[in-house]
Amino acid sequence: MANQIQKIVAGLPGLTDVNDVEAVAEARVAQGDAAFAADLGIALAGAYGTEGEMWQYRSVFDHLLRLLATTGGPENAAQALRLISSDEVTHGKWDRYAASLLASHHEATDLAAAFTGHASQELRACLVHELLLRRAVVEDMPGIADGATWPHRSQHPLGWLPLTLSDLERNADLPRYGIRVSSHALPFGPSEDREPAVLTDARIPSAEETTTPAATTAMGRAVAGWTETSNGRIEARVFGLAEPLDAESVPTALLTLGLECLRGAGKEAPLSADVRPPAQAWRVLFAAASTGGAYNSACYGAYGRLAAWQSLAALAGSPEGSTVAEVEAQVLDCVWHGFGADTRWFDQVAWDIGLAALSADRRRLAVLAATDTD
Repeated sequence: MANQIQKIVAGLPGLTDVNDVEAVAEARVAQGDAAFAADLGIALAGAYGTEGEMWQYRSVFDHLLRLLATTGGPENAAQALRLISSDEVTHGKWDRYAASLLASHHEATDLAAAFTGHASQELRACLVHELLLRRAVVEDMPGIADGATWPHRSQHPLGWLPLTLSDLERNADLPRYGIRVSSHALPFGPSEDREPAVLTDARIPSAEETTTPAATTAMGRAVAGWTETSNGRIEARVFGLAEPLDAESVPTALLTLGLECLRGAGKEAPLSADVRPPAQAWRVLFAAASTGGAYNSACYGAYGRLAAWQSLAALAGSPEGSTVAEVEAQVLDCVWHGFGADTRWFDQVAWDIGLAALSADRRRLAVLAATDTD
């Protein structure tokens, strides 16, 4: 086996396609030899791990990890953990991805070794939340329970998140992984097929923009990657209202705020807007963060969960330092609308989001719009 692995590693840079290498690994795993795939991945990482631009290495390593992580069985899970946790795999970018793959196909009990053996704190943290999103009760699981409450958890970015799911999170759109393909649902998209909003004749109170740079950043956390590494645009703004606004008048009010995303909305580009349950707002934000935009890398489940709550908190106006439970209470007190229009601002491809949150006192209206294209 060692000679075969050495031959593959040495010949990899000269390959014009890697199909035969991947087929060898698949055959060995099918025969019950998951260790071969892990050994090959570790050897490749040791030889080429610092050469991130070599497509042959990236393709084969990804295939080996997916092969082990998406093939059921305790031994495949153990070898996937050994591969991703090896000293040769030094780039932390794999942890979020590996956690999502593993949690989607393996029993939580088969992944407990990540919390009792050699694994990075990042992989452990991501695994906890990926498992939670798939309804695992991590606090009751030997090994995982201890890992979920390690001493430095409070200092980790994911430490703010609770170890139980909120009711708002029950319908998260999670990816489906295969050895070669992935798919996921997008609970957002172009507005052209939606019914036009019902606009009221009620007087709309005057509005003063109160947006701060911090609020803009926080509200846009779930879609930040759409602009950082893709072609997207974000508009995140907050308005204080002189008088309470009726929830039914939110669509009409949106047209009076001077929003860039709605510039030109009217008869030829009618506004669509409707009331959404708070859970739908969380679902949209989670999908936006976890799956990413047209070209940027996804945050995956764990950090997608964090980004969704961060955006939701800012849209609802939660004070800094609030717990997730406190954020949830404030979110439930808001009236949420989804909106969109076939304006030049929205790309109308697949990645279009419009959310508006009217506060409990009806005197604050927060708006988040995002769009991206390939």
